[in-house]
Amino acid sequence: MSTKVTINRLATGVPGLDEVLGGGLPEFSFNLIAGPPGCGKTTLAHQMMFALATPERPALFFTVLGEPPLKMLRYQQQFDFFDSEAINTSVRYINLADDTLAGDLDEVLRRIVIEVEKHEPALVFVDSFRSVVLASQTEVNPNNNLPQFVQQLGMLMTTWQATTFLIGEYFTETDTNPIFTVADGLIWLRQSVQRNSMVRKMEIMKMRGQPTLPGLHTFRIANSGVQVFPPASVSALESVAPANEVVSERLKMGVPGLDQMLGGGLPKGYSLLVAGPSGSGKSVLASSFLAEGARNGETGVIAVFEQRPNRLRNANLAALILDGKVGLVESHAPDLSIDEIVQLLLTEIRRLGASRVVIDSLSGFEMAVAPTFREDFRESLSRLVTALTGIGVTVLMTSELEDRYTDLRFSPYGTAFLTDAIIVQRYIEVRSRLLRIMGVVKVRASSHSDELRLYRIDENGLQVGEMVHGQEGLLGGRPKQTPPDCTCLGDADD
Repeated sequence: MSTKVTINRLATGVPGLDEVLGGGLPEFSFNLIAGPPGCGKTTLAHQMMFALATPERPALFFTVLGEPPLKMLRYQQQFDFFDSEAINTSVRYINLADDTLAGDLDEVLRRIVIEVEKHEPALVFVDSFRSVVLASQTEVNPNNNLPQFVQQLGMLMTTWQATTFLIGEYFTETDTNPIFTVADGLIWLRQSVQRNSMVRKMEIMKMRGQPTLPGLHTFRIANSGVQVFPPASVSALESVAPANEVVSERLKMGVPGLDQMLGGGLPKGYSLLVAGPSGSGKSVLASSFLAEGARNGETGVIAVFEQRPNRLRNANLAALILDGKVGLVESHAPDLSIDEIVQLLLTEIRRLGASRVVIDSLSGFEMAVAPTFREDFRESLSRLVTALTGIGVTVLMTSELEDRYTDLRFSPYGTAFLTDAIIVQRYIEVRSRLLRIMGVVKVRASSHSDELRLYRIDENGLQVGEMVHGQEGLLGGRPKQTPPDCTCLGDADD
């Protein structure tokens, strides 16, 4: 009975890339990193090289007609992953420019073989392989056989048990080249300008022997190097909190009277949408939700998209953030993708072990991402909410509503179906004053109040009052009871 051969998977050292690859890079594989100029091919290769190379398992980096080694090192050392002590110990650079200019593929291969046999590397990089191809095509040399060259190079590297990367400038996947067939892995990088944003995406078009995450995955090049943003999944969040098979525990909202309206509190692991017009107190309710969790020993995370942290008007929430009981996620980069925002959120959840999460607000969330990503907003939001609630994290999201005074709406972005519970806030006009009312629209698999209740916002937060009686109160008329005293609109915090 034969046994299966186990392929070791290497950790690339690139955040998010191992998950996209399906668990890491197959050892001894023959890979191509392709894409147009400036998309990050060389940076990605260097980041993996410095993460994987050791004195016992060194790396060779062959440069051809691209940047000479000294110029390449000058720019690559600006990244955090660069280790100057690894040069000439774990990492060696070899310039093949002269051999490539001669246009003889046999001579190029011979030089590679000599250096590999001399240093016995575990990792081999050839940048740019496209230059080797173009140089061979410009010379009239009947001995040049590109398919044979590629096949021989791949077989030699596999025989020497070296994991190999060819870096090449290719503009479309339809380019005819034998390397596409011979390569075990094909990592394709793309970039495009969207208004004032540079949008970069990665696709694993091929990786033999393992399932990869399909589709395009956004990535960013920062001082730390390349970071890939795979889509959120339940498996990626397993370390945050244990999932509850049966929802029995209910969380207190921190607002007197609201727990009763919800049927005893919000079931743990549910997603709640709080919808209302500007100034109705959505953020006040969200802050109370996080503060109540902190009082009970639970940590939380808030993602803010509509106001800067130094302008948070809720002093209690600001104090919780300073004390480390609530994590803050906020970014105003112009080229954010939804998956990047999600990863920022998940990183903070893992760091704190948070069980309560607030997204304030969905409309700001949608506007924060680059325009090219907004068409996937609902799908990505659904994936995020499902992943978080699937492991027991309770999510509160706020959503801006236009108050028409004569109808009751709560789903302007088609997000109501994503949530397990909905609270709607709105205004009514009584005796030339704007008063606030709220109601619980749904709590999935649970009984809840169907009352519309008046509420006010004061120095103690949001206070729920008595039920509104009479249809005329909803349409701007006079209610049948005297409402509780409410602060004016200018005192409210959105």
